[in-house]
Parts: sequence; C-alpha cells; structure tokens
Amino acid sequence: MKQLITIIIFVICSNTLLAQTENSAIRKGNQLYKKGKISDAEKEYSKAVQQNPSNSTANFNLGNTRFRKNEFAEAEKDFNNSLTNNPDNSQLRQKSLYNMGVSLSKQKKLLESIDAYKKALRLDPNDEDTRVNLQKALEELRKQQQSQKQPEDKPKQQQKDQKQKQEPKTNKKRLEQQLKSLQQKEQEIQEKMQQNRSRSGSQPEKDW
Repeated sequence: MKQLITIIIFVICSNTLLAQTENSAIRKGNQLYKKGKISDAEKEYSKAVQQNPSNSTANFNLGNTRFRKNEFAEAEKDFNNSLTNNPDNSQLRQKSLYNMGVSLSKQKKLLESIDAYKKALRLDPNDEDTRVNLQKALEELRKQQQSQKQPEDKPKQQQKDQKQKQEPKTNKKRLEQQLKSLQQKEQEIQEKMQQNRSRSGSQPEKDW
C-alpha cells in the first residue's frame, strides 16, 4: 500500500502560545529547529519535558522534531501528551490533533488517523490541510478494504473457472457414451436383419 501524500505543516509555537510556560530550553530549541538542527532541538525540548512533563508546548515541539526524524510512533505519543496536558488551548490542540493524524497515517493506522483529523476539523472547520488529509486517509482505507476483500472472492472465481473447464470434458464424455450406445443399437439391428435373411434363404420353394 502506498504511503499517503500529506501536506505537513508543523508550526513551532510562537511566543503568544508559549505564554507563561515558555522557558529557556524551549526558546533554544525553537532557534535550533528554525536553523534545521533537528537533533539538537530535540535535546532541548526533551529537557523542557523533563523539567515539566505536563508542558503541552514542549511535548508538541518535541513531537515535531521526532516526526522530522521519521520516528512516527514517538511523535504520536508526544502529540498525544500535548493534548492530554492541554484542555484549554484550542489552537494548540487543533495542531496537535492534525500532526498526530499525520503521524498515525505514516504508521498505516488509518482509522485512528481519520479520527484525529475529524477532531481537528471540529476545532477548525476551515483548515483545508486537515480536510485534504482526511479525504486521502478515507480513500486509502477504502482501497485497503477492497484489497482485503478480493482474496475472499478469488476462490469463488476459481471454482467457477474450474467448473467451466470441467463442463467441456463432461459434455465430451456424454457424447461419447451416446455415440457408443447408438453404435451398439445399430449393430443389434444389423444382426437381426442378417438373421432374418438367413431364415428366408433356408425356407423350401413353393410348388406351383
């Protein structure tokens, strides 16, 4: 199954989103992330999470770095942690749900990714990226279900093909039997005619 083509927009939280939870580790991580130093940024975000495991922003940004490293299962956990520890910030929750949906899609967890995208759309119905990814996930799930159904139908088709192959053989055999029966009847008729000729030849001639 082909991987989903996704439009991935990971946004590092701005100062307005960080608010009081912002700390030096997160600020340093943001700077490194913007420079493309993903592994170094991951270390800083990990420090922030260690300092405060319930820091939703640190978990969110940590998930971004792990996604960039193709560590999709770990990224999924980080986005989920961000959701768990963030009941109020709808903007961050929407982004966490979206990113978690992409991470789940990368792991072929289509049902879970679809659920995450739907929840993200409830928070932001105008998010076109989420809508596009949801449609792609639904289409991929449909294809997956069809491919799983085909092997079940295949034996039925094989049985049908086998039956069709057997039918000509059965018909040929039946014709041979009918022909043989006709030949036997013809032979019996010939024998009876021959016997009748023999009888008529042995009878005495009439006197006139």
